[in-house]
Amino acid sequence: MIYKEDQKFNEPAIWIGLIVSGLVVVGIFGFGFYRQIIQGLQFGNNPISDNGLIVSLSLVILLFLLVFLLFAFAKLTTVIDKSGIAYKFFPFHFKFHQISWDKIENFEVVTYKPLKDYGGWGIRIGRKGKAFNISGNKGLQLQMKSGKNILIGTQNETELTNFTIRFKIIMGSST
Repeated sequence: MIYKEDQKFNEPAIWIGLIVSGLVVVGIFGFGFYRQIIQGLQFGNNPISDNGLIVSLSLVILLFLLVFLLFAFAKLTTVIDKSGIAYKFFPFHFKFHQISWDKIENFEVVTYKPLKDYGGWGIRIGRKGKAFNISGNKGLQLQMKSGKNILIGTQNETELTNFTIRFKIIMGSST
């Protein structure tokens, strides 16, 4: 019995916000480049040097592309099987982080408040522990025997809930 879930940043609001903010910043620097380098007119009351403007525009474009690629390729993978719970948040983790069952006190699917409980989405440390989430407000809450809490977000609440119920029954009957 295995549960596997892959999550990506698929929220339209995230992509719209990312693209619009990137285009606005690149547009401002691009306009400055056009005005100062192409037209030969000063851009702003205290203009940066031509070389500084070229470097700044290049860095802004590079930063925008890196953030865009980060969101495009980021993926949170969760695997639950008889050995424990494993997660990987690529590109921050290149291999799975395995949590064996003997380290877990309890686990359940919960509804949480991402901003209030963890300060948002991604890899977060908040007042309720550590969280790995992509979007939404549903996740697998792990209560560790050490007293720490780990939350792994899910986009398949019903499927994960059904799996954890069946898994607890099977695990309980095998002891």
